[in-house]
Amino acid sequence: MFQRCKGNKYFWFHKQIIFFLNLKLYLCCINNNMKDWFMNIDEVQLITFSPTCTSKQVGEAIVHGTGISSVSKVDLTLEAAGKREVPSHALAVITVPVYGGHVAPLALERMKELHADGAPAVVVVVYGNRAYEKALVELDAFVTRLGFKVIAGATFVGEHSYSSEKYPVAAGRPDADDLEYAKLFGEKIRAKIAAAEDMEKLYGVDVTRIQRPRQPFFPLLRFLRRVVKLRKSGVPMPRTPQVDAERCTHCGYCVKHCPAGAIIKGDECNTVAEKCIKCCACVKGCPQKARTYDTPFAVLLSDCFKKQKEDRIIL
Repeated sequence: MFQRCKGNKYFWFHKQIIFFLNLKLYLCCINNNMKDWFMNIDEVQLITFSPTCTSKQVGEAIVHGTGISSVSKVDLTLEAAGKREVPSHALAVITVPVYGGHVAPLALERMKELHADGAPAVVVVVYGNRAYEKALVELDAFVTRLGFKVIAGATFVGEHSYSSEKYPVAAGRPDADDLEYAKLFGEKIRAKIAAAEDMEKLYGVDVTRIQRPRQPFFPLLRFLRRVVKLRKSGVPMPRTPQVDAERCTHCGYCVKHCPAGAIIKGDECNTVAEKCIKCCACVKGCPQKARTYDTPFAVLLSDCFKKQKEDRIIL
């Protein structure tokens, strides 16, 4: 096991290791022994739940970094995976967003019928620069119960669902640096697979040992105090995004892209509160900017978490 973060002093050294392992892999390919090196890992499946596309972007960059050409995608954003078997010769890259410190419940619901017979998996959670709390541990435990063998894990930062021009929270992330690091992570995963003689020696990881991102103490304390004050104030929290009926053209974008099916065609100015998961896919994607989600938490998040956190990996 080893873990590194972007900007670590050992970053150069690890790139050299990857270079030499890939050189060995290349020489092996010339001798038609590629299957021996990849232990028959000849396919990668990207399994993602990504209403605002941040988790999807990170996952695609990781997949690209692995260099495995056979790629299939299981997009859970709008529908469940259903009963699907992930073969042992496939690498699963599973990326999901973090909502309130936990894996998005709808993502877990849509993954529950997946099954793997020891297929290697990479678990990745994408959070909005506040905290991912126990989300990575939750995802690891969940996919392990489905039969996957977790060989790597990561936490990446993506633009917060509540982020807006007025109150930016990790705006624009994952950025170019994040995606380059995700690609490098994919290369390291490939190197790990290449270095193992067989599946038994492709060891798993303990994701609880991943390095936590640095969090300045006083901004966090200020955030916690303001959250307590806000909750005691009795200020009502909006249950759904608001719609400007004059701007709405009933184009149907929000209907098509709502993961929870909370917006009905022909009634786009309303949102079913019982179904809404506040992912803000409708807000960020509305071509007319007719939808907004004005929550008091956006102000707190923008003010208290200005310092950008770094991505972390473990493998």
